[in-house]
Amino acid sequence: MNRFILIFFLYVGIPSLGFGQFSQSSRDSIQKLSQADHRLMMKMLGIDQLRPGPSGDPTAPNAANSDESKAKTYESVPDPLVFENGKPVQSIQDWEKRREELFELFDREMYGRTPENLPSVSWELVSEKDSLIGDVEVNYLVLKGLVDNSVYPSLSVSIDFEYALPKNSVGPVPLIMEFGWRWPPGMRRLPAPPGPSWQEQVLKEGWGFGIIIPTSYQADNGAGLRAGIIGLVNEGNSRQLDDWGTLKAWGWGASRALDYLETDPKVNSRKVVIEGLSRYGKAALVTMAYDSRFAVGLIGSSGAGGAKLLRRTFGEQVENLASSGEYHWFAPNFIKYADPLTPNDLPVDAHELIALCAPRPVFISVGSPEVEGQWIDAKGMFEAAVLAGPVYELLGKNSLPTDEFPPVQTFLKEGDLAFRQHEGGHTVGPNWPYFIEWAREYLEK
Repeated sequence: MNRFILIFFLYVGIPSLGFGQFSQSSRDSIQKLSQADHRLMMKMLGIDQLRPGPSGDPTAPNAANSDESKAKTYESVPDPLVFENGKPVQSIQDWEKRREELFELFDREMYGRTPENLPSVSWELVSEKDSLIGDVEVNYLVLKGLVDNSVYPSLSVSIDFEYALPKNSVGPVPLIMEFGWRWPPGMRRLPAPPGPSWQEQVLKEGWGFGIIIPTSYQADNGAGLRAGIIGLVNEGNSRQLDDWGTLKAWGWGASRALDYLETDPKVNSRKVVIEGLSRYGKAALVTMAYDSRFAVGLIGSSGAGGAKLLRRTFGEQVENLASSGEYHWFAPNFIKYADPLTPNDLPVDAHELIALCAPRPVFISVGSPEVEGQWIDAKGMFEAAVLAGPVYELLGKNSLPTDEFPPVQTFLKEGDLAFRQHEGGHTVGPNWPYFIEWAREYLEK
């Protein structure tokens, strides 16, 4: 493969922004290469074509369903507290065994298997300076995680991570780690929301914050699967059917950043939150489920492939996730659920991914349907959280206080699972004060 293309792949794929920062020819090249890899995966699965996914445009002839009366096209969902052989989970010891079953199912059928012999990461301090964020003095560090590429020197991979700590803090502090965006030079930034940023709010609590850039080590498209950490481990070859996808790879990078934070005596590494929005909300939930060191999860508008029940015929569907634009987030095996199988054939669903986070607290955030739209399926995420509740209860924790879908702006904060549908659009912004209020119990005790 051309060296320029390999390097290019390492840096493409800004979530929610598409490829607007690239030329049309570059976008076309990415799309063609993604489609070619997608066709290869379908051929390996013995699939000729897939069911088309619905449109996110409510005026389109094939618009996604937004009628709640038509959403329940399934009779049941898998029970996280029942083993695959039909026996019930009756104790915490049973749950530990059931967890392994669920991880195996998610690995094989949805998110892919994380490779066993992953390369090591050595961290380099790029810069360190004292700064002022809002009215809080901070120490700001910029780091680069250099991935050992001795197994395949043709590819270089590194992780971009930066974090800030209150300069005058006493003792190790909690830290919020966000899956964030890289803004290319010259690109116009989106307008800042009114009021203090989430970073300022966190710092005023005496906590730190960190930003990890997932696309620095794995591109957000199928064209980049032979580069980044996935390509490095595969030595530039295509994936096998149960190989990990981009969501798992992004989670791997967050775990390596947490490795580094464990070496900083100013950070309480047992009190690190993982947070993300949209596709990064999916990645945050996957990261939370698979790495038990993360203490709390803030999962923003993650939708299908994240906290939403995939069996619900509402908003985005499995067929969309399995298309050439999104399949790279998952194991190739997942494609088959868009034909010949259906979402009802999945042996797992989102409630079991949430359950794998237990007993650790998870806050599920989503925007108003009038602003964010119906594509995300707020009720589908709420119902998944309700269905995860029995696992939390088995482990001595509190589930959501109701199984009735609440009105917008209702804050369900009484449990170790929390839910709030805020008044704004596709952002976590309006929910930050509520998350901070709820998270104090876990981060400050």
